[in-house]
Amino acid sequence: MSAAEFQLAETTVADIHAAFRSGALSARRLVELYLARIEAYDQQGPAINAVISINPAALAEADRLDALLRSSGPAGALHGIPVIVKDQADVKGMATTLGSVLFKDFHPDRDCFVVERLKQAGAIILAKATLGELGAGDTHGSLFGSTKNPYDLERTPGGSSGGPAAAVAANFATLAVGQEGLASIRRPAAWNCLVGMRATAGLVSRAGVYGGWPAIAGSLGPLTRSVADCALLLDAMIGYDPEDPLTAAGVGHQAESYARFLDRDGLKGARIGILREPMGLFSEPDSDDFREITRVFDGSVEELRAAGAVMIDPVVIPRLKELLATRAGSFVDADEQFQVYMARNASPPFKTRDEAARSPDFSRVGQSARKRWHSRPDADAHYAFLRARETLMFNFLKVMADQRLDAIAHKAAEHSPTLIRDGVNPPFVDQKGAPHINTFLVFVPSIVVPAGFTREGLPTGLCLLGRPYEDGAMIRYAYAYEQATRHRRPPPHTP
Repeated sequence: MSAAEFQLAETTVADIHAAFRSGALSARRLVELYLARIEAYDQQGPAINAVISINPAALAEADRLDALLRSSGPAGALHGIPVIVKDQADVKGMATTLGSVLFKDFHPDRDCFVVERLKQAGAIILAKATLGELGAGDTHGSLFGSTKNPYDLERTPGGSSGGPAAAVAANFATLAVGQEGLASIRRPAAWNCLVGMRATAGLVSRAGVYGGWPAIAGSLGPLTRSVADCALLLDAMIGYDPEDPLTAAGVGHQAESYARFLDRDGLKGARIGILREPMGLFSEPDSDDFREITRVFDGSVEELRAAGAVMIDPVVIPRLKELLATRAGSFVDADEQFQVYMARNASPPFKTRDEAARSPDFSRVGQSARKRWHSRPDADAHYAFLRARETLMFNFLKVMADQRLDAIAHKAAEHSPTLIRDGVNPPFVDQKGAPHINTFLVFVPSIVVPAGFTREGLPTGLCLLGRPYEDGAMIRYAYAYEQATRHRRPPPHTP
């Protein structure tokens, strides 16, 4: 391969490593190419507005990795691969802003666990990306405004990981890391024609990430343009971390390599249950938009069948919507996780959520983020939620056992991307059509794969759910579907 033959747009980890081996590309040149795209398209041109900050050490790290490759070989499986991280996870030398003026000057003392792992694998942290302010909702924030969907500049990329999703969809980096507490990886994946994965709780540490222990619903996860790259990124992220007790649950359950599950024929004979019951937040099943998403989903079901899957259509999970409706957080957990997160730093900007709320800057925080910050579910509501979560988990597993299912498939989002103007003005439409079953059932792995486009040219996604720690199987089925359909195509506004 010559330098002229290397194509940056839609490139994969395998493509880049082949170019490194042939001498057609260096890590420095790769970083420069991505930085040029960010300069051309993020604040100029279509002004996607997905990047909050560029890592000032990225080029120096690329030079170090180039020298290492020449002297002793690659650092690891992600050698020289630029990664964009949601600005909810700590990267030493960069601010962690949570997309808010409240944290614009917060520079953590050290990397989060996952970033440490990525660096050990040879990855280059290229930039931090926008998010739903304070880690919740669609991608609007007092620090940056709103991020645009690169497939339709009037619409949101989703949230709260809309920034990393829009960035990797627009080819601002090879890979991205999102974070999901409700539907924050899967919905942006669907709305940006990406693969997105939330692994079973306990595989990926949340240490150094806002929204971690003692909460258990939140997790970092891959956002990529291909299932193969998703598997490689997941390989580099997982591992036991004593700083996050939840990862003790994952010990003994990690696959040696999730990349080994990539099988083009992986759907042949697989029993896939089709979950059709509407369950997304604020979904409108009688609307034209909902029906259009259903039309595309029906096509996905037929594509699964054509790829060799045995369809059980439909499956019904008893009391699904009734139980999902009980979701309620714990103010005690939210306050403690904030303190645990900030305690990693010698001089945190705030020690408690109440202290942050007393800051003069808090009045500038967006309406949706302020509302969530002050939300204080009572103990009875939280107890009812915990009971419902247990009940729904057994209902889910019983359906899988009774029907002998290998996976359950559903719409990754039940509506098309929201118009930005409807998200930042009354009635503040937010998270519309977001199914949150997998973060209600935190030990259920889930993966989203591109599933086609609506008649308006907006991306949709297919979501696959599986039994606890069968993450490799989810990658197998997603890869087989991706290879059979090839629905991924780059956005029109960032050529």
